[in-house]
Amino acid sequence: MARSTTIHVCSACGHQEPRWQGRCPGCGEWNTLVEEAAPQASPGGRSRGLGAAGGSGGGRAVKPVRLRDVQSPRVARLSTGIGEFDRVLGGGLVPGSLVLLGGSPGIGKSTLTGMAMGNLAGAGHGTLYVSGEESAAQVKLRAARLPGAALDVPVLAETDLDTVIATMVAERPEVCVIDSVQTLYASELNGAPGSVGQVREVAGRIARVAKETGTAVMLVGHVTKEGALAGPRVLEHLVDAVLQFEGERERTYRTLRALKNRFGSTNEAGVFEMRSGGLVEVLDASGRFVSEATRAPGSVVLASMEGSRPLLVEVQALVSPSELVPPRRMVNGIDRNRVALVLAVLARHGGVPTGSADVFVNVVGGVRIDEPGADLAVALAVASAVRGASLGGDSPQPLACFGELGLTGELRSVGHPERRLEETKKFGLRTVVAPEGSGPGAVAVGSLRAALRAALPPTRARAAEAA
Repeated sequence: MARSTTIHVCSACGHQEPRWQGRCPGCGEWNTLVEEAAPQASPGGRSRGLGAAGGSGGGRAVKPVRLRDVQSPRVARLSTGIGEFDRVLGGGLVPGSLVLLGGSPGIGKSTLTGMAMGNLAGAGHGTLYVSGEESAAQVKLRAARLPGAALDVPVLAETDLDTVIATMVAERPEVCVIDSVQTLYASELNGAPGSVGQVREVAGRIARVAKETGTAVMLVGHVTKEGALAGPRVLEHLVDAVLQFEGERERTYRTLRALKNRFGSTNEAGVFEMRSGGLVEVLDASGRFVSEATRAPGSVVLASMEGSRPLLVEVQALVSPSELVPPRRMVNGIDRNRVALVLAVLARHGGVPTGSADVFVNVVGGVRIDEPGADLAVALAVASAVRGASLGGDSPQPLACFGELGLTGELRSVGHPERRLEETKKFGLRTVVAPEGSGPGAVAVGSLRAALRAALPPTRARAAEAA
């Protein structure tokens, strides 16, 4: 009887079964058995147990090397020709590395990789574009709109993993893009493409080929409804870098973040603008957002940090009487739970209740802010909308701020205050409300009430204090 080439492994406890079962016999969890390729038996059928001398069956001992004696040669990176992309990667693509690029459908992942591959092909590097979602003709239509040598990139429209790996070994490209990893399938597994077992097997085999041939591979991945990368978490552990491409399809701005990077910093982020000819780097994003900022009630400029560089964005709030119970809380660009916390602190320690009103908070431009330094901006924007007064009084420039709110109403310091203040000074924003100890040039406050007094006109501040 032929030996089965696949096994079913429980994703919760690791228990193995030759056939699929609804419930794991090991831990009792339901629907956790995932099909995987069976491990190959060692030559000669040797047992993998410890031998009489304590060594492994057939293995040989290797003398460890002290870290100070390890040779670490400098590896030349491959520049994609896109400055923002290279900076997020840590200086470019490392030969033999795996980069996972995720993002929602239509956000521009294929456009970004197509532009990078065109620049690499134009620089004389060997490239290969594997498309599992589109035909070669569809890939050509998109490449025709891109600048550079995008039409010179070899394309392979294939979903069979064995064919893709054989082509990579035969062609030996320096950079290979697989769009997307969820569309490839291993013929020895019965699961559908995109299943946990298929994605794990596909990524594992591609990783081995990349390390053996020195090919830098960019894997394009799908995301879930919540925006997280789809597939097993082992996929994120397997690759060397995980990049998240964020933004809204209706907006022109896109943000590229590094969630994991073995060859660089995870504090970097790149900003792009989607145009008809592809993605364009936005080197001065703060200038774009500040020039569009208004002085209307409910508007404030947030001095945030995107990785290692400051970014000025406009935060807007709208508060209106609600006819619903409970009232609506619509948030765009900031974590919804964080906004709920800020509203509670604002009502308890700032004297600005919003319990019976609909509250809408939006970060203008489609940018997403994930740092606690945005708390003060949300609080001031909501307070300004409730009171119907512009922040900063009669100043012709918008008011800027940053700071984290504590549950007791205190204003806490955040990272890199000097860089935030330098960015606001660069664009002529004179009034910057910030936590104490942020540095010269800021209106230093220690609590939310003090921030309201400094930001709102005197009459409104007194009304807030009286409330």
